[in-house]
Amino acid sequence: MTASTGSGRDSAVGECLAMFPGQGSQRPGMARHLLDTYPSARLLFARADEIVGRPLSRICVSGTAEELAHTEITQPAIATTSLAVWEVLREAGYRPAAAAGHSLGEYPALVAAGVLSFESALRLVRLRGVLMGEVAREVPGAMAAVLGLPADRVRTACEGAEAAGIVQVANYNEPLQTVISGHAHAVALAAEIAMEAGAERVVPLDVSAPFHCSLMSAVEEEFAEALADEPFADPVLPVISSVTGSHVHSGEEARELLRRQLTGPVRWVDVLNTAEQRLVSAYTEIGPGRVLGGLTRRTLGDVLTRSTGDARRLTAFHRSLTPVDWREPIAS
Repeated sequence: MTASTGSGRDSAVGECLAMFPGQGSQRPGMARHLLDTYPSARLLFARADEIVGRPLSRICVSGTAEELAHTEITQPAIATTSLAVWEVLREAGYRPAAAAGHSLGEYPALVAAGVLSFESALRLVRLRGVLMGEVAREVPGAMAAVLGLPADRVRTACEGAEAAGIVQVANYNEPLQTVISGHAHAVALAAEIAMEAGAERVVPLDVSAPFHCSLMSAVEEEFAEALADEPFADPVLPVISSVTGSHVHSGEEARELLRRQLTGPVRWVDVLNTAEQRLVSAYTEIGPGRVLGGLTRRTLGDVLTRSTGDARRLTAFHRSLTPVDWREPIAS
């Protein structure tokens, strides 16, 4: 369950981290309440349909789980849904102290921070999904979450499975949850070693590609060329990178970090620790799902988290915000 306060007003305008979720947070119907209720969300999805060249507005309302599972659809669908929620909250006066995104979520976080335009972010996310889908079709890869074992011992398990192929840490999600990625047989062997080392369990992830490991280097050059073609501005809102776990200081740094993100691990524990050092006191998940709220509480303890992933939670948070006259759309 997500923690809450009586009015929610402190978390709306105080020292709050806006957190944007990554792949895995998708679900059928995840944008139905947005398109039914908020005109700005309908406009945003209409623009996304044109940019991506797919009917995301239909897919995010009535698409099946199987349809949403294709990474070339999943990624723009989650990013657009998250940015639609962001726009709804922004219009209502939501002003976080900083933004961060988990893997894919870094793209909407950079839009929120003024680094990328909505159009640039969607073009990049669309290509990112296509390229990752190509790797998935060519490489027998897998990912798995190792639970109940410290990250250093998970790294040791990966090293012990290197003879079977590539297997590396992909996500430092929380102190006792670390995701590994690589060749399917090497991931399976590392999982066995981790269980023997004391892991509580290993959960195979239902993903279509071995994200955040060196197997993604096959598409890094093509994606770097696309990054070079898009304009990046310096952040106007502090943004914490999931690649480094620290602040992004310039648009050029953001461009390089998105390139590195393809093959590097997601350092979400470091993101949360950096936010806590900024004296952030509340954490709002902007987009579908409630994954990041759970990771936040299990990393930082009893902190205030808010979800916006369904109609009830978004409506409650939206009503807690101070209305302001700010109607301009996301900058193009």
